[in-house]
Amino acid sequence: MISGGQESRIPEGLWVRCGSCKEIIYRKEVVRNQNVCPKCGFHFRISARERLALLFNGPWTEFDRGLVSSDPLRFVDTKPYAARLKHGRARTNSCDALISALGEMGGMRAIIASMEYAFIGGSMGVVVGEKVARAVEKAAHERLPLIVVSCSGGARMMEGALSLMQMAKISAALAHLDEAGVPFISVLTDPTTGGVTASYAMLGDLNIAEPNALIGFAGPRVIEQTIRQKLPPGFQRSEFLLDHGMIDLIVDRRDLKATLICCLKYFLG
Repeated sequence: MISGGQESRIPEGLWVRCGSCKEIIYRKEVVRNQNVCPKCGFHFRISARERLALLFNGPWTEFDRGLVSSDPLRFVDTKPYAARLKHGRARTNSCDALISALGEMGGMRAIIASMEYAFIGGSMGVVVGEKVARAVEKAAHERLPLIVVSCSGGARMMEGALSLMQMAKISAALAHLDEAGVPFISVLTDPTTGGVTASYAMLGDLNIAEPNALIGFAGPRVIEQTIRQKLPPGFQRSEFLLDHGMIDLIVDRRDLKATLICCLKYFLG
């Protein structure tokens, strides 16, 4: 499980410091700007529920909310995994690191699965994997377009190989979705790393990233130590990946909803 780089969630208080240009900005001004710095365009990290409110028109209905981890390995590091789960639920008001919901976008019904980085780094365990797979199956069954918004440190080490198995399960479900001719758009935000990048985040019919998002499998430091070479500037950032053909579009958050609606209308004919 890989953590993101600079801290990007908006802190509490009247004023905030931008994580990029370091300007001190009135917090309400940033929020009004969809949590994007009005000075330099830096994208602050937002919660899964904020993301759903941003993309859906009006109310949305969450499904599979009650799925919770059983702590299959009884894992303990500096503190028990069960305690981390409890803290994550209290912090996010979610049972795990993903919210799947059904709502309307631009007059079209759609399913959006949005990851929650504040829940153990948005890591993918059995529950996240099952919720994504169920969202895929629901999209195929009801013939509704699917959007998955990734924000994750990767597979959840506290669930060992069980978390890695989710990569294959979701990829197989997405293959069936493709056979059914139902569109799937993957939105990659900062950060999208590890097993999430290595599975569903890169399998969209269209892969869209936010500006300057960290996207990759292993962290840059690990790669440098492995290949014994200095990595080029901007390596694993959205712009570098776009230049090298790994993603299709970079879209500012303020334009994301309109872009997704346009793409869905194209896919749906």
